[in-house]
Amino acid sequence: MADRSMGEHLHPEIFPTLKNDTFLRAARGEKCSHVPVWCMRQAGRYLPEFRETRAGQDFFASCRSPETCCELTLQPLQRFPLDAAIIFSDILVIPQALGMEIRMEPGKGPVFPDPLQSPQDLHKLKSTVDVSEELGYVFRAITLTRHKLAGKVPLIGFTGAPWTLMTYMIEGGGSNTMSKAKRWLYQNPSASHQLLKQLTDVIVEYLVGQVAAGAQALQVFESHAGCLGPQQFSDFSLPYLRDISRRVKHKLKGEGLDQVPMIVFAKDAHYALEDLSNSGYEVVGLDWTIRPQEARQRTGKQVTLQGNMDPCALYGSKEDIEKTVKKMIEDFGQHGYIANLGHGLYPDMEPEHVGTFVSAVHKYSQQKEN
Repeated sequence: MADRSMGEHLHPEIFPTLKNDTFLRAARGEKCSHVPVWCMRQAGRYLPEFRETRAGQDFFASCRSPETCCELTLQPLQRFPLDAAIIFSDILVIPQALGMEIRMEPGKGPVFPDPLQSPQDLHKLKSTVDVSEELGYVFRAITLTRHKLAGKVPLIGFTGAPWTLMTYMIEGGGSNTMSKAKRWLYQNPSASHQLLKQLTDVIVEYLVGQVAAGAQALQVFESHAGCLGPQQFSDFSLPYLRDISRRVKHKLKGEGLDQVPMIVFAKDAHYALEDLSNSGYEVVGLDWTIRPQEARQRTGKQVTLQGNMDPCALYGSKEDIEKTVKKMIEDFGQHGYIANLGHGLYPDMEPEHVGTFVSAVHKYSQQKEN
């Protein structure tokens, strides 16, 4: 009970001083003493303490509890010398804020009992969203976590990108083909843009709110970019990704808030790497299907790159993980680089192997003092 009452009286204006800014420096393209490292889904089911904390609790109930989100966010930091924390939440809180019902079903993932089936269904969504009212629990979790981190490492906030959220809202859950959502792009392009714009408007307010609450960097997950071809990506994803970065930076400035590094992660969209590196984000996240040297060549020195070890490499021996990390750092180079996986951690991964990955990044990137 003490945590709950304390959380209610914590304010963003008086955060503890940051002690390890390596991640933020790398995101801004500045020189660092070592390559910073964090993992997508680092607060996840691979940790026994995560499973214990969440035992018997509804997934979205966990997301709505600032105290639970804070505890889950901090758990991997207590095990591994990570250079950043990412708030525990979910990209689907935005469709919820728009009025859609979502259930997280064991073994199946997110399920929308009443997905969008035709453009006529768009009227079911809230025409306007009071982001502070609908998503204030995320902001409270961020503020509480910033205080509890005590300046140890920076805290990353995040959102799903418009196209990725649209796929869930139309497919009704996960899909291998995204054919229902893609049908909209071909049959209902105007309605598709209407929905994508509506999502973008909420996302911009949501990200600015996260920074106001204490987020020190922001990642935009375009997880389903890979099911789009280059033309569809240019028409239905990229314009909204650009709009988000431009508008968030503009609103942060207008509200007197600090500018924070922004990361775009468009999985399997390396056909658009040049466009992504010119889309207003300081960092471009990569999956494991592109060679680091090629990514460097195509992006030049415009952006910091993040990634891109195949998560399944963590199933290998500790020796093999170290070799993979060493080569990855050699291939990317140590400047303008943040080490990560090419996707999130899987539930059956060994925490010890995650620890080997994190330690190996530091080991093979440590800069010798002059």
